[in-house]
Amino acid sequence: MKIKQYDLVIFDWDGTLMDSIGKIITCIENMAKALRLPIPTESDIRDIIGLSMTEALRVLFPQGLNLSASSAYSQYPKNAFSQSEDDPYQQMRAEFKAQYLHLDTTPTPLFAQAPILIDELHAQGYQLAVATGKARAGLDRVFAQTGLGRYFVASRCADEVHSKPHPEMISSLLKELNIAPNRALMVGDSLLDLTMAANAGIDSIGVTYGAHSAEKLLLAGPIALIDSPAQLLQYL
Repeated sequence: MKIKQYDLVIFDWDGTLMDSIGKIITCIENMAKALRLPIPTESDIRDIIGLSMTEALRVLFPQGLNLSASSAYSQYPKNAFSQSEDDPYQQMRAEFKAQYLHLDTTPTPLFAQAPILIDELHAQGYQLAVATGKARAGLDRVFAQTGLGRYFVASRCADEVHSKPHPEMISSLLKELNIAPNRALMVGDSLLDLTMAANAGIDSIGVTYGAHSAEKLLLAGPIALIDSPAQLLQYL
């Protein structure tokens, strides 16, 4: 019988299990258009996928939302969209959420092989977890929509701990589940995912069908790259 090298497999969500990268890119582009902001390049948007929403917006729009310069808001009183000094991205988050919900009339699909992969790993006795840039409400929603939530023993979201690539998502999961770092594996589609794994001292596998190219993922030193969810079984 094959001896398992890992006890815990931690998955990113967007771009790793769910085919949502295109929707995220479209929502950020639409948000920028709606608020009369410079539209980021697709490459720049891909680079922030996995960060918490506020961190992502801070990277893409370092000046925040300059409402006084935005013709979209000239019809409103100056205090209509007041922003506290410590939260200059409130209106951007609200607009992104509105754009996302507008496109969410049809649930975002999982990658075709993802449900089979998760079911097979669960059947083989692996503990499964999620470390995602989603907020808790968003992850709970897709857990319910996809029916995959029952497979995961624990999860961490960007509104609960430090954003990727800080290691806290992983280190807190290891502590909760009493798993040694050498017995855990991170699977993700972005450099943020794999760098987080390196910062936490665990192995990682990069998926090439999500946010980042194979060339970029290799910068974080994953033990392997895979081109489809099913290929993960070759390493487990």
